Amino acid sequence: MPRRTLVDDYPHKMGGHCGSGAMRDLLHWHGLGWDGPPDEGLVFALGGALGLSYLRSSDLVPPLYLVGRGADFEIDLPRRLGAQVQVLTTDDPREGWSWVLDELEAGRPSLVWGDIGELPYLRVQFQMSRHDIVVIGHDEAEGIAFVVDNDRAEVQKVPLDALARARSSKSFPQPTRHCTYRISWPSALPDVAEVAAEAFRQSAAGMRRPSQPGIVDLRTAASGAEGLAAAVQLAADIQTWADLPVDDLETLLFSLSAFIEKAGTGGGLFRRLLADGCADVARLTGDSATAQLAVAASRCAQAWTATARAGIRRDVDIRVRLAGVASAASQLPELELDLVASLEAASSSLTAADR
Repeated sequence: MPRRTLVDDYPHKMGGHCGSGAMRDLLHWHGLGWDGPPDEGLVFALGGALGLSYLRSSDLVPPLYLVGRGADFEIDLPRRLGAQVQVLTTDDPREGWSWVLDELEAGRPSLVWGDIGELPYLRVQFQMSRHDIVVIGHDEAEGIAFVVDNDRAEVQKVPLDALARARSSKSFPQPTRHCTYRISWPSALPDVAEVAAEAFRQSAAGMRRPSQPGIVDLRTAASGAEGLAAAVQLAADIQTWADLPVDDLETLLFSLSAFIEKAGTGGGLFRRLLADGCADVARLTGDSATAQLAVAASRCAQAWTATARAGIRRDVDIRVRLAGVASAASQLPELELDLVASLEAASSSLTAADR
């Protein structure tokens, strides 16, 4: 007899970012929080995954990639909160689907990767493989899975064959390999000040001294950098775009704007989510350094948004738009440096207060 599963009353909200949106929903479903279910910004901030990777390569379409988070948010956040995490990968679709079924038949949602280009409800041409979605059920008779996605308010019915393609993609930035996160959550969360101090310290270190591989492999890039150096290189590169053909320049300006504001960043290249989360930590702890961190993150987010918007003002000549982008981007290195210093100060303040 065909099987059917569905996690009842799964609490889903739309989110700014696939990872933090999914984790917020999962924490809510497990009944975890501090003064109630956490907002998405708090979830992102406590992941300690702030980052910056920039590359240009003729092998990419578009030939530019920019991302403002690190690679291991989905592992680091739950572990920091006291959970146990297994990251399961395989090239065998049956094995990969069996992991999802194990969770569903136990009455639990399953966090997996999918390629956005293979998920029919997103209706996008662009392919990107590291998109977090949560499978909350399936119906073998209909041949569908029930999926929740930060980009859609309603539960999506996804054909099982489409989901299998999304989970076996070999697209940029890396093969999905049926990646499944098996998370055993704790019954209660640790002190938020302790968690935030560690997360802020990790984010600052990842920006100041990047040591772990990021989401993208910069070894194949014609031009690229990570952390604070990425902000410097991006600002410098933009200054060189003036001699490009108009069509190429239009592609770069549009792509830059999309990666900052539209590519699941929550706006301002994840810095707006960070600002919201830091404001929540400051409210929960009363820590003044964290309140200042929220201000620094907000300023950074505003500068990234200004950079994005300057490039897509269609009523303005493209060379004038480029000048506006270059001017806005020139502020980013200093603002990013200030943000890192604020992360370090808030981490130290929270650690001292927790003793």
